[in-house]
Parts: sequence; structure tokens; C-alpha cells
Amino acid sequence: MNTLRVSLLGSLVAVAFSLVSPVAAAADAECLLKINDGWIRVPPAAIPVLAGFGAIANPCDTGVTVVSGSSPGFDEVSIHETRFEDGMAKMRAIPKLTVPAGESVTLKPGGLHMMLMKPKRTPVAGDVIRIDFKLDDGRTVSGDFEIRK
Repeated sequence: MNTLRVSLLGSLVAVAFSLVSPVAAAADAECLLKINDGWIRVPPAAIPVLAGFGAIANPCDTGVTVVSGSSPGFDEVSIHETRFEDGMAKMRAIPKLTVPAGESVTLKPGGLHMMLMKPKRTPVAGDVIRIDFKLDDGRTVSGDFEIRK
């Protein structure tokens, strides 16, 4: 009789775990970065390169890595970093950007920022442009970026 109870209890535990595991995996898979306060500086003239800023928040339990960007409004989107070395500003492309679990990364003038190459048309203040961020797991998250003065 005890063997039957142990066997039945073991089966119930196994079923319970099989039901919970896919739910936890699905919750992790559904957790995405949030793009907040996205904006792009109005260009002073029709120039081929603009800069984008905002915050990328990670509400997930694990770090999330951005590996590329794209936009219907620009030919190219990339993330760059400005560093000041020996009194000079130096900019370099960042091949991937990891946002730690529960934290956010701020894209701002003079630091991390997006370089938006070759706009499809000259943006004007008030326009909103979608930027898509490809993640290292293959998913994509999009954010709206307002053109601001």
C-alpha cells in the first residue's frame, strides 16, 4: 500500500512539474525589453546621419542583449558610444548591448546613442519613427521615437 502511495505521489509531482515548466518557459520567452522616452534630434539641415536617444528597460529575470537595429525610416541603425579620451570625443560602434535583468540602459547625448543613417525623408519635429531592435535570441522589440528640437 505504501508503495502505491509513493508511486502515485511521484506521478502527481511529475505531472505538476510538467505543467509548471512550460508556463515558466513561456513567461521568460514573453518577457521583452521596453523602450521608453525615445526621441531623435531634429537635424539642423538635410544631413545623412541623425542621433537617437531614450531608455531601454529590462523587466525580465535575465539579461537581454540587443544585437542590431533597423527602421523603415532609415537605411541603417546602429548603437554607438561616445567616450572622452585625452580631451577629445571619440565615437565607436557597439556590436551588442546587454541590458542586465531588472535594469535599464540610457541612450543620451555624449554617451551611448543610436546612429541613424540615411533617412528615407527629412524628418520634422513631431514625426514618430519606429525602430526595431533585434535580440540575440531572435526576437524583435520595437519602440517609437519622436523627432524633437
